[in-house]
Amino acid sequence: MRVVLGVAGGIAAYKACLLLRRLTEDGHEVTVVPTEAALRFVGEPTWAALSGRPVATDVWSRVHEVPHVRLGQQAELVLVAPATADLLARAAHGLADDLLTNTLLTARCPVLLAPAMHTEMWTHPATSANVRLLRERGVHVLEPASGRLTGVDTGPGRLPEPEEIYAAARGLLPRLAEAPGAGPQPDLAGRHVVVSAGGTREPLDPVRFLGNRSSGKQGYALAEVAARRGARVTLVAANVDLPAPAGAELRPVETALELQREVEAAATDADAVVMAAAVADFRPREYQPAKIKKSHAAGEEEQAPTVALARNPDVLAGLVRARGEGRRPVVVGFAAETGDDTGDVLAHARAKLERKGCDLLVANEVGPGVTFGQDRSTVHLLRPDRSEPRTVGPAAKAAVAEAVWDEVVSLLALRGGPVGGGQ
Repeated sequence: MRVVLGVAGGIAAYKACLLLRRLTEDGHEVTVVPTEAALRFVGEPTWAALSGRPVATDVWSRVHEVPHVRLGQQAELVLVAPATADLLARAAHGLADDLLTNTLLTARCPVLLAPAMHTEMWTHPATSANVRLLRERGVHVLEPASGRLTGVDTGPGRLPEPEEIYAAARGLLPRLAEAPGAGPQPDLAGRHVVVSAGGTREPLDPVRFLGNRSSGKQGYALAEVAARRGARVTLVAANVDLPAPAGAELRPVETALELQREVEAAATDADAVVMAAAVADFRPREYQPAKIKKSHAAGEEEQAPTVALARNPDVLAGLVRARGEGRRPVVVGFAAETGDDTGDVLAHARAKLERKGCDLLVANEVGPGVTFGQDRSTVHLLRPDRSEPRTVGPAAKAAVAEAVWDEVVSLLALRGGPVGGGQ
């Protein structure tokens, strides 16, 4: 793949050397486009040596090749790391005063920006507005990491680690498959996939509910990656406070029953259903229309009401039972496990895979500060046709999503029909 690696003038430019090495080791043809300020941090010979290609530094070199247009037109991904506050501002407002910003204007491929700057600059309203505008236009802007900055400062604004940027970049590069009469195309093109995300909430009274800690980040990453790989995506989201992924049809829900209804309706013509949502096993048997009050009667201060629970339907098992001939769709379950005296996470996951009958189970360990709400996780991918699980991570949510869809593509291929061409 042809990748343009833009480097803006920040001290984090040295990390882009590691990113460049990762891209070239993966077989990509990388052209580095540093700004004039970036060359004060890392020189042209370093970029040329690591990329094995000439470095494009300005619009006046090799004018006959029209580099300010050609680079963007021919690229399959433009990645800028670090993207400074200045670069974000120029990109948002369409300025073209150097080779890198010209390339951003001419690019019709995915564009990924990895910001790095001091906390005050990242949180400034001007930068926030620029990032929002870029995202509205379809540019992928990563959230910066939080940690040690230049000098003694600490806070959000640190460049994400090269492996995390690489995982996001890899997700934007097309996964290609041969389709009869169509040639190479994204490997999920022509497929309809359904993804559930977030955590359901079961109301107890007008102000209280039974819920869980799921943030929806993994489900949203699954939806975003599937859309990049060409799928038509229906995202059923339960109580998620995140921007809707580009290219996905969003169906918001609150309760387990609402989620079941939307997922089952969307699954009727789906090629794959990925149940990443944390669906409540139980709900209050009775909803109280008024807020439940504490008793203030004498001798009753320590008493609490008893809440009777009813079982929610098993959405995952229901999807498996409802499949017709051809075992369509591929059904993927998630197992959020803690381990206990009866077995570890993998033991519980294997039992769940056999019990549910799904095609793929994604198992991870959960708990306060583990998986739920975090940006990185470790998962184990279990299939009935494989004796050992495939472990992924610790890795960014996007990298986990890529691995899950790789498995889904493999399962679709086993069932026959052209991968990337629909069924």
